[in-house]
Amino acid sequence: MVWVSRALLVRQYGRFMDDLRIYVKGGTGGMGYARLGGAGGKGGDVWLVADEKMTLKKMKDKYPKKRFVAEAGTNSSIAALKGNKGKDCEVNVPPGIIVTTENGKELGKLDKEGERLLVACGGIGGCPVTNFLPTKGQIHMIHLDLKLIADVGLIGFPNAGKSSLLSKISQARPQIADYAFTTLSPEIGTVMYPDRKQITVADLPGLIEGAHANKGRGHKFLKHVERTKQLLFVIDVSGFQLSSHTPFRTAFETIMLLAKELELYKEELQTKSALLAVNKMDLPNAKENFEKLMEQLQKPQNYLHLLPQKMIPEVTVKFREIIPISAHTGEGSEQLITCLRKIIDQEAEEKIESYQREQLRALHLSKI
Repeated sequence: MVWVSRALLVRQYGRFMDDLRIYVKGGTGGMGYARLGGAGGKGGDVWLVADEKMTLKKMKDKYPKKRFVAEAGTNSSIAALKGNKGKDCEVNVPPGIIVTTENGKELGKLDKEGERLLVACGGIGGCPVTNFLPTKGQIHMIHLDLKLIADVGLIGFPNAGKSSLLSKISQARPQIADYAFTTLSPEIGTVMYPDRKQITVADLPGLIEGAHANKGRGHKFLKHVERTKQLLFVIDVSGFQLSSHTPFRTAFETIMLLAKELELYKEELQTKSALLAVNKMDLPNAKENFEKLMEQLQKPQNYLHLLPQKMIPEVTVKFREIIPISAHTGEGSEQLITCLRKIIDQEAEEKIESYQREQLRALHLSKI
């Protein structure tokens, strides 16, 4: 039996934060000793260190001023002509962070526990090159942008049943209700298989039409999709309507809209491997609706002309598997979990084979 332990495997963020702006400053170098040619110590550096126990919310609470300054280097003196380096400042951050400067320059990423990133160098100590005067450390205002890393990201409009699906295949208890936007913050769970293989699944806030233009939760949702390895579309077999003031969309239209929103946000998302879970198969007329949807997906070109041009994606999504499910009754959940494992294992094998081919090719070229 595949299961998920919420207590052990779900990262809990509390009041979820996925971006934080902080001030970092490398330490000033120490003063040189011109008369004896002594060099001051280098200022300390500021490093970010990935820590799975840390969240951006915890950082903000622990360091409300959001200022991180390394220690200055010590001055040169008669007793110690070479000054000591200032102490580095290490800042724990959650994995999944992309670090950028105020002008948008990317400084680096931190994806795994223990990874380190230098974000502000300390100044040089006074020496002959600097006329024995110390230099100041680097100063930056940097942005910590959290993009969740998961094997599978659940994609769907509000009320598609993503949270219900997660609660069915795991011991998680996300908020579930029959109104839009019950999932207001991302949550990650890990599916554990009998052979101890684990797959992480991210339950993400629901999209709406116009999300690519930052409507609704917009970019706050879409940026987390970027770093998931596999997309799992979850749709209501009966169709979707956000409110009485918005158009009703059939299941086929829903898929096209989701694909279009991803495409407009970032074209690279079109290349991600995707599965489709057709939910709420326990409802009346679900079987007939599902059969109609399958017919439309087999030959989508025959139906695209019925849609408004703005709803038609440049590239039609090709799902590796289409699975009818009921998050309410559990129908299809075991098949879905098995498919996720199969596809992720296949992709891992393909990456290994691709790497081996590249290594052989490089070896061959080196012998020419």
